[in-house]
Amino acid sequence: MPADLVLHSGRVFDGLSLHPTATAVAVTGGALSVVGTDAEALAAAGPRTDVVDLRGRLLTPGFTDAHAHTFMGGIEALACNLAEHRGAGGVQRAVAAHADATGGQGWITGAGWYKGDYDGGFPDARVLDAVVPHRPVYLINRDHHSAWVNTAALGRAGIDGRTPDPPDGWIGRRADGSPSGILHEGAMSLVARLLPPITQATVEAGILYGQRHLHALGVTGWQEAIIGDYAGYPDAAPAYRSLAAAGRLTGRATGALWVPRGLTVEDVPDLVKDFRERRRVNAEAGFPTSSAKIMVDGVPENRTAALLDPYEPAGCGCVGPSASDADRGPTYLPPDVLDAVVAALQAARFDLHLHAIGDRAVRTGLDAVAHARAVVPSDGSWQPRHTMAHVQLVHPDDVPRFGSLGVTVNAQALWACSDEQMRSLTVPLIGEDRAQWQYPFASMVSGGAPLALGSDWSVSDADPWQAIHVAVNRTHPDHPGIPPLVPEEALTLEAALSAYTAGSARVTRSTSGMVRAGLPADLAVLAVDPFDVEAADLHAVAVDLTIAGGRVVFER
Repeated sequence: MPADLVLHSGRVFDGLSLHPTATAVAVTGGALSVVGTDAEALAAAGPRTDVVDLRGRLLTPGFTDAHAHTFMGGIEALACNLAEHRGAGGVQRAVAAHADATGGQGWITGAGWYKGDYDGGFPDARVLDAVVPHRPVYLINRDHHSAWVNTAALGRAGIDGRTPDPPDGWIGRRADGSPSGILHEGAMSLVARLLPPITQATVEAGILYGQRHLHALGVTGWQEAIIGDYAGYPDAAPAYRSLAAAGRLTGRATGALWVPRGLTVEDVPDLVKDFRERRRVNAEAGFPTSSAKIMVDGVPENRTAALLDPYEPAGCGCVGPSASDADRGPTYLPPDVLDAVVAALQAARFDLHLHAIGDRAVRTGLDAVAHARAVVPSDGSWQPRHTMAHVQLVHPDDVPRFGSLGVTVNAQALWACSDEQMRSLTVPLIGEDRAQWQYPFASMVSGGAPLALGSDWSVSDADPWQAIHVAVNRTHPDHPGIPPLVPEEALTLEAALSAYTAGSARVTRSTSGMVRAGLPADLAVLAVDPFDVEAADLHAVAVDLTIAGGRVVFER
């Protein structure tokens, strides 16, 4: 059978390294049929074969984003999208413009504001009141761990100075004890429960928007990092099943089922039973959900990252329970509950996807994995591919444990630099000494840890080359003059590119991620060969062509 597509006269990165001899590939029936020389690939062509001259460009596996919030990012882009607006004034004007454009008295919802734009990291409700005094407003910040609301929204939710903090979050308060308009973690639900329900049609539109956005960046697969009700968003699985059935999913999407905060040991058997059934239903519809997402802690900027030692007394202008000098941040599941649920889910053949940012959260998560490996018997027919996402602050004693336990480092490398938020919010809270423990990618990899990369979009930029740039340089493309963050933890370009292709495909149990005959033809053609580009210019690498399952899904 003649090939459907031949790409020739380029270089090939096969997912692990530059291929020593291959310059071309042929695609037949959605799979790679030839990976070899130009002559070998062109010999597979027929009269109707599409032939593409790569002109020396690099062909790679399609990127797999190991940790994304694709449907949320799409929904947010179609609502009051603040991600493209910088500065407190710019954000305020964008909210006002959205209010004018939508009219009426209904809710204004959206996301994307950046903590680095505000003194202390968090704005006040009065800033929103100045432009939207009567309609309730609910805006999730870029990291999705806090929400900003106006006074009208606080009133509808009945939140005042006497409202207690929920067990898994807290209400930002002014010096007089009145609510400031910022809701952290579980406190977000105090308002989110009042929002108009997000329909399945809206979720489907968000998925399709996100899919187009990712394909334009060379991404052919991703893992939805939360599948379940969270922060006002519904379970996206029904929408994914519907799109898969209709043949509208062109990317290889997988999902991690959300383990709710507040779980008890007694709840674990029912949770596992429910997860097994959801996994079956989703898999039959073409949406694999063989991972389980556990949020071990929060983020340092609102003092919800779990630390071994207390936060620094300076650096936070917030008033509330988390402003205590002795505070070390919460873990959302007690250790006995975390141990029980990790072991039970591993026994049920789920891969764990652990959110862990603080050094205590990292240690607690590794302890839970070690416990599961000790108590869950293995028959050798299935091996867990547990992953720990973010891993911002890692105590040096825990660095080698990733390799010894086989826990994949699911890195959001774009954050491993000294940007505004790092300098003005994070380092003052954790101190200069602990700041040197951040994102120890090279050390964990040298200790044998598998590595995957993801964007956490829409928390940050979905472009793999922004993250690869930081992984290699440890500086942000927008701030090249700022000294690199712990430069000895930089990755090589080969390691970073491999992590974003083969490494991420492995943890999502995708059959893609490699350029190898017989595997799915999920490919990206880059505008240049990044191995011939200066490290300082990696952020400018673009994608010319994205192929998913042998079909062109993006062309510049």
